[in-house]
Amino acid sequence: MGMLKITDCTEQHFTCVDHAFIDSYMAKANGEYVKVYLLLLRRMESSSPFSVSEFAEILDNTEGDIIRALKYWAKKGLLTIEYGPDGEMCGLQMDAPQKSDAAKKADAPSASVDIPVPDSQVATPASVPEDTPVPAVDSPVDSAPAAPLIGDISEYKSRREFKQLLFIAEQYIGRTLSPSDVETLTYFYDTLQFSVELTEYLIEYCVENGHRSMHYIKSVALAWADAGIRTVSEARRSASFYNKDCTAVLKAFGITGRMAAPVETELVKKWTGQYGFTIDIIVEACSRTVSAIHQPSFEYADKILTNWHQKGVHHLADIAAIDAAYIKKRSEKSASQPAPASGKKTKFSNFEERDYNMDDLERQLLQS
Repeated sequence: MGMLKITDCTEQHFTCVDHAFIDSYMAKANGEYVKVYLLLLRRMESSSPFSVSEFAEILDNTEGDIIRALKYWAKKGLLTIEYGPDGEMCGLQMDAPQKSDAAKKADAPSASVDIPVPDSQVATPASVPEDTPVPAVDSPVDSAPAAPLIGDISEYKSRREFKQLLFIAEQYIGRTLSPSDVETLTYFYDTLQFSVELTEYLIEYCVENGHRSMHYIKSVALAWADAGIRTVSEARRSASFYNKDCTAVLKAFGITGRMAAPVETELVKKWTGQYGFTIDIIVEACSRTVSAIHQPSFEYADKILTNWHQKGVHHLADIAAIDAAYIKKRSEKSASQPAPASGKKTKFSNFEERDYNMDDLERQLLQS
């Protein structure tokens, strides 16, 4: 691809972005975080106040996403968050971004080093042929220690971010991390190749759903890894998918005013993931549960769906075929049973019947 030319057709309405932000911060930040930072710069230019919910609506994110981005930039030193007496955010102070050492080195002009050479080693153009190689001269610059590679700098920064992650994890979980907990977070970071932002969102997601156990957090991390989730956006879409299904199930059961419990969420994941059922099949099982026992029951619905799974149900039409087969079988069974005989003795007629002669009985009564 050739060079791209940029033509300026703007009308002089600008939001200034410091070069240091582009050189040292932008590339390593989540794209959603960059959007929040740019919107902050835009509002700073206009000096107009804003709310977290307003930012969330503009960027089509949740309020939690906006707060997470603000805390990320505060951690990076680009802004200071002010809190009120109630612990709520009440103000932001934008701070100037600082260039990294690598960016400073890239911007610095190349410096030439004058190396003193004894007069005896200096040859004039007349005495030295043009094709004669010039011997290398050792200098103090060559003996200086080599500068660290870019990879080493990145590794150092990553480790600093990992230490910050440990601190954030303790704040979310509400206790000091044990050596086993730190080992688990290291596993997310080094083995699963989760970024710091993704790991932070993972912990926040689990805690918001009532799970502070590192064992549970690890199980969610493994599920995300198996699903190929590598970014916060992908994780958010996955969480939204399950939340949407759980909401539909609760509605089918007539349950309102609460979120799905962890055990209920796991059953929904089982029905959608392991069984591969669409939500319309799950809702049908929930409706039949309420009709059968007159109350919501995830366990009863699970038995229905397990039975359907074993019978190879994939569509609502398959359920209708199973119902029709069941009704036909029951009708054939009823028709095959013989009708009870009229002379069959029961517990009410299980005695020897007597044959009375009413004329004889009347004669005996008159004679007496």
